[in-house]
Amino acid sequence: MADLHLSLAVDKPMDIFGSRWDMYQQKIFERWNEAVAENDTVIIPGDVSWAMSTEEATKDFEFIEKLNGKKIILRGNHDFWWSTKNKLTNWQKEHAFDSICFLQNDAAAVEDFIVCGSRGWYPDMQNAKCSRGADNKKIVAREAIRLKMSLDAAKTLSEADSQNPREIMAFMHFPPYFKDYCCDELIYELYRGGVKRCFFGHIHGSYNLPAVYEYSDIKFELISSDFLDFRPKKIEVL
Repeated sequence: MADLHLSLAVDKPMDIFGSRWDMYQQKIFERWNEAVAENDTVIIPGDVSWAMSTEEATKDFEFIEKLNGKKIILRGNHDFWWSTKNKLTNWQKEHAFDSICFLQNDAAAVEDFIVCGSRGWYPDMQNAKCSRGADNKKIVAREAIRLKMSLDAAKTLSEADSQNPREIMAFMHFPPYFKDYCCDELIYELYRGGVKRCFFGHIHGSYNLPAVYEYSDIKFELISSDFLDFRPKKIEVL
C-alpha cells in the first residue's frame, strides 16, 4: 500500500482531498492490523510522511513501527525526509525501527517474491506538475538507472537461489504507464528485467479506475492508500 501521507509532527490535513481521507491515520492503523499478520511483509512505495527531515519523521515512523508485519519502504515525490541509504539505515537503527527497511538501488527476497523498484517520474513537463521546474529528462534518466540497478540486484538474488524460483515484482511510486502517458525508459527496464507485475501509487481521488491494466506484457496495479480504502492489498502468487 502506497501513500500513507502520515503527518503526526506536521500540520498537513488530507481531508482537503475528499471525505475518504477523514480520520485516515486511524483507518490505516485499524485496517492494516486487521489485514496484516506479524510474519507478513508490506511494501510501501512512497509518500510515506509529510516530514521534511528524518527528525521530523520520527513520530510517523514510530506509528509505522507499531503496525503489524515487516515493512519495505521506497521513496515518493513528497518524501523530502529521505536521505542516503546509509543515513536512513543508521537513523532506523538509532530509533529501533526493527520492522522497517529501505529499498533503493537494490532488491529484497521476501516470502515468495523478489521485490525491486524505484520512485519513477513523469516523462514530460505536462504531467510533471510536482517537478517545480526540474529537468525531467535528467530525472527520468536517473530513475531508469536506479530501476536497472534494482532489477539487476533482483536477478542476482534469483540466480543465487535458482532452486527456489520467485517472481520478480516491481514497486514504483509514479506509474510508468497511465492513461495517456508512458515513460518509455522505465517501461523498457521493466520489460528487460522480465517483470510481469508492477505496483504503483501517487494517483488519488480516482476511485472508478480499473484496479489492473496491461501494457507491454506487464500488468500495472494501483495501490495508493485511498484507492484501497486504507487496507493493504494482499498479493497472491501467480
